[in-house]
Amino acid sequence: MANQTWTLPPTTDPYLFLKIHHNPNDTLTRNYEDPHTSPSSDPTLPISVLSKDLTINKSNQTSLRLFLPKKATLSNHNNKLLPLIVFFHGSGFIVQSAASTMFHDFCVEMAETVEAVVASVDYRLAPEHRLPAAYDDAMEALSLIRSCKDEWLTKYVDYSKCVLMGNSAGATIAYHAALRVVENVKDLEPLKIQGLIFRQPFFGGTQRTESQVRLENDPVFPLCVNDLMWELALPIGVDRDHEYSNLTAGNGVDEKYGKIKDQGWKVLVSMNGGDPLVDRNKELVKLMEEKGVEVVMDFEEEGYHGVEFFEESKAKNFIELVKGFVSSFAFWVQQLHTKKSNNVFFAMSIIVLYLNMYYGSIFKKGHANMCP
Repeated sequence: MANQTWTLPPTTDPYLFLKIHHNPNDTLTRNYEDPHTSPSSDPTLPISVLSKDLTINKSNQTSLRLFLPKKATLSNHNNKLLPLIVFFHGSGFIVQSAASTMFHDFCVEMAETVEAVVASVDYRLAPEHRLPAAYDDAMEALSLIRSCKDEWLTKYVDYSKCVLMGNSAGATIAYHAALRVVENVKDLEPLKIQGLIFRQPFFGGTQRTESQVRLENDPVFPLCVNDLMWELALPIGVDRDHEYSNLTAGNGVDEKYGKIKDQGWKVLVSMNGGDPLVDRNKELVKLMEEKGVEVVMDFEEEGYHGVEFFEESKAKNFIELVKGFVSSFAFWVQQLHTKKSNNVFFAMSIIVLYLNMYYGSIFKKGHANMCP
């Protein structure tokens, strides 16, 4: 994954910052640079990960970009089934796509390093399609994955090892998808979610947090941009305390956290001290832990919002973190399938799970502590 360059816009106007124009008909003119990468499914090319697009909903122009490690297709791979990571890209619900080069490259590296099939969802953007459109698209994507007969899914994916993942607004989409799925997990069978990964999730509220006040003029994600993104994404006439934005709003959230606990889903929340969203990320961890959800918090003091897309070393560290997390529950599921249920086995399983996460790269030099 190549290093990206970041040039600070010489303005505090959020529209100029994002290089967008809001039109009277509630559409955006997007003038920013957004390099795209086309998928490549040709196994004869010198690439380590194959990719292709599947249509989710033709009328909504939504799609799924699949990433398959090429070595999984080789005859000497022993028909090993791979975990599935369903990924939702960030950018405040209003810009970019699964084909954006920065997200395509990230998914390529994640598929190769984690040894997983990655399904990156290209959902509808706001304000043309305000929330809950992206949340609805997430559910439609999961439904497609569950029933799709595409060989890359049916031949290479272990449907019992699925994780929902996203960065920034994409993490918020993954979060809301999880709250919906947990209400009736049987609807997704044979797809079974085992974990959730939220990287710098984008939550809001009218009450400012300390980190937002402290980082109001953050050069990467200033407060004015935060507010504009929510203004363009939320239904017209509501504020950031709406349930689509605010962690504590909406009915039954505590009950849904309880169901996540009962399902045994593991949750990884990754954050940086230099991100204005860090306080809300910590709030998510606290709320889930209070309801007994098994949450792992990855906190690194240094780093800003989206740092993994601009610093290659940060991307590699985070993807190694994802690998350790996915490997931990993949091990657990594999052992459960052997139907060994004595007390010694379960004790050893728990020990191996945490040793895997501890030594499997999480405490690499330069990476933050990962604290359960």
